Amino acid sequence: MRVTTIATLLAFSAGSAFAWGNLGHETIGFVAQSFLAPNALSFVQTTLGSVWNFSLGPAAIWADEVKGETAFKWSANLHFVDAEDNPPTSCSVNEQRDCANNLCILGAIANYTTRVVDTKLDDEQIMEALLFLDHFLGDIGQPLHVEAFEVGGNDISAKCSGESSSNLHAVWDTGMVTKHIDQSHGGTPQQYATDLVAEIKTGSFESETAQWLACTNPTETLSSRALVHPGAQIEADVRALVARAGDAEDATITPLACPLAWAAESNAFDCTVVFNFTTGEDLCSGAYFNAAIPVIDLQLAKQGFRLAAWLNVLFDGSTMLP
Repeated sequence: MRVTTIATLLAFSAGSAFAWGNLGHETIGFVAQSFLAPNALSFVQTTLGSVWNFSLGPAAIWADEVKGETAFKWSANLHFVDAEDNPPTSCSVNEQRDCANNLCILGAIANYTTRVVDTKLDDEQIMEALLFLDHFLGDIGQPLHVEAFEVGGNDISAKCSGESSSNLHAVWDTGMVTKHIDQSHGGTPQQYATDLVAEIKTGSFESETAQWLACTNPTETLSSRALVHPGAQIEADVRALVARAGDAEDATITPLACPLAWAAESNAFDCTVVFNFTTGEDLCSGAYFNAAIPVIDLQLAKQGFRLAAWLNVLFDGSTMLP
């Protein structure tokens, strides 16, 4: 996977967006920023600098902005994993089946985790690694980024707020998120993130965060697991990668338990919510919208929290989260 220069990064720091849309990705980044431990926070602020306002929020959109450019076309396939399942009848993610060559989001997360702490790389390369991690840990929470059916929903026409020119993927990336933020969260990703952080700390998500960090078999209940602190698997994943960061043959180590489990969680929503609509139905209103919004809230909050945990392990030695 290639690298680039700071000049190129700066040139593409504004533009169009795709997965989760700007608003969704920025929300994930702002949520993560709120949970960074001291060393991780210092690394993020120093690495991103004033270009991205020292924050994972604005920086989270960069990987989408550049993937259509000639210099970054190689990165387009790293934003997703094509689960060759059969929604809504059956949903599954199988790394051997769906990402055998590592050229998917699962391999990309492993690769850029090694690169972001590789002291042999220069500042530009480390910045790029952080920018990709910021984005990919968000993408893996979008159900249609873990689905091959109809090109992840891109080939399914869909209506959103009366507009019939959209597709299912775009409705999930942007349409519903934008309407939800405008209606319920002050119209900004900053406020949306603030509201999700409150739910994580003292609200409806507070009791779920330990399971978010456990990241083993997503169908296994927390009570059935060994008495190990919830972040142990994240720490094991990250430390295994960092230990081999200097070995070119092990630059992308798979399977990683946590990204694979997170992909399976996202993919499961393709069977329960995402494809559960009638042709011609307006997906940005009514029963479909009401069923989808709790999933969007959950996935954005969850992946922001997990992004913070991932970076905290890298730079502070543990998840540093409850």
